[in-house]
Amino acid sequence: MLGRILSGSDLRTRQQDINMVSLICTLQSHRDDVNCCAFSGSLLATCSADKSVCVYSSRDFSELPFSPLTGHGYGVHCCCFSACGQYLASCSTDATTVVWSMDTGEIEAILEHPGRSPVRVCAISPDSSYLVSGGSDGTIALWDFTSRTLRRTGAVTDTSIVACSFTPCGQLFVTGSTYGDLRLWDLDMNHLHAEKNAHDLGVSCCQFAPQIMKGTDGCVQFQLASCGQDSLLKIWMVSLLSAAGIKMQLAHTLTGQSAPVLSCAYSADGQMLVSGSVDKTVTVYQAKEGILLYTLNQHDRYVTACAFSPTAPLIATGSMDKSVNIWKVEDGSSAQVILVLVFLISDEAASVSSSEGRKSCGHSRLMVSEWSEEDVLAWLREEGLEAVIDVFKSNNIDGEELLSLTKETLGSELHIESLGLRSKVIKKIEDLKMAPVSNGTPDEYLCPITREIMKDPVIAADGYSYEREAIESWISTKSRTSPMTNLPLQTTLLTPNRTLKMAIFRWTTGQ
Repeated sequence: MLGRILSGSDLRTRQQDINMVSLICTLQSHRDDVNCCAFSGSLLATCSADKSVCVYSSRDFSELPFSPLTGHGYGVHCCCFSACGQYLASCSTDATTVVWSMDTGEIEAILEHPGRSPVRVCAISPDSSYLVSGGSDGTIALWDFTSRTLRRTGAVTDTSIVACSFTPCGQLFVTGSTYGDLRLWDLDMNHLHAEKNAHDLGVSCCQFAPQIMKGTDGCVQFQLASCGQDSLLKIWMVSLLSAAGIKMQLAHTLTGQSAPVLSCAYSADGQMLVSGSVDKTVTVYQAKEGILLYTLNQHDRYVTACAFSPTAPLIATGSMDKSVNIWKVEDGSSAQVILVLVFLISDEAASVSSSEGRKSCGHSRLMVSEWSEEDVLAWLREEGLEAVIDVFKSNNIDGEELLSLTKETLGSELHIESLGLRSKVIKKIEDLKMAPVSNGTPDEYLCPITREIMKDPVIAADGYSYEREAIESWISTKSRTSPMTNLPLQTTLLTPNRTLKMAIFRWTTGQ
């Protein structure tokens, strides 16, 4: 029997009890509207209609010696960092995208937009191979970021490109326009999908979540947030279908703000989503279910920009009041809120599940890596794999060895000759790796490689979280492919997942 469903007042009361977002400082270096904020691992960049870009240390928010950067002739609309923070790109009404060195503050390159149109937005791919820029005349330029050369151009007629974002794999990107549509492109500038009228009166911002997901049918999925002049923040699921191309489906429509929503951004772990609005508020949501967590009121005018730090629990918000506010989200707050909501919504269900868990016996209570040989044999019977029981028994396969099996080792070491049978066994093992354990441990707390509770979770380039030691070992001993998607890892950079680490700590200490 499920527990009670929380009313809106219940949720608000509980959120207030654990509200741990606090304003820690306000930056006031700009003399005009702040248009964009961007974090790297150690820096914060902000750009403004005053033609400048300011750069700060994200450790203490002191302005760097070479800041402000003053290479643009008109207002600066957007700025973004390369993956490791070595470079910063900024674009302007002066029809250029400027690439700056973050070691010296010097200009590395000036990229002139095709047709000399004012550049409204720019984005760098997760592996820093490409940069895309969008113009006021609807033109799109794709640049080779390494050589700083123009690679491809495209266009959307009768509109301005005001938003763009790369998928976490870096192979696709999305653009948003003042016409209100969202369009997906590949790196050859092939137009793959158009979501027309995604936002009435125009799109203002869009961003992909950092994670690559896997759909129920095995397809690759991405989560995309977009916001617009219709006062809505929307969350979309973008699925890459092998035969039917791309499917884009609306998952949530968020109505926490009362005026046009001008900016949105995901946290590094993809658990939270922040947005800024003409109503002067900043809202923070739990991204998976679209639950409003916080509404922040400290700006005096429109909130035009927002960004999460990838390495610390910090949010930056910029406004037409010429200021940038820095907010601290206490470690684990998003995960804590999510856990509280889950436990409250189904508290009785948890006790029923626990009772049933005690009744169940054997391998179902254990993590797969802890299974004995007998547990493995019991699992084979449950899955209808009696044909391999004798082979597994004679080779003393336990849980840890089960997880390490591949189609090749089934043939070469266990001598299972039937290709169909080998494929069936591997599919069952893959399903087993993806399935949550039934001892009550949330699956997101388990490393996908070891299937054990993570102690030091990190986010890899594929967007998934792993135990640091396990993914480092995987990268050093395997080809540079994702353990989850088998796609190449564009970088071996690992980002600490502090939010997840704190959530795991709170869960384990409460057991």
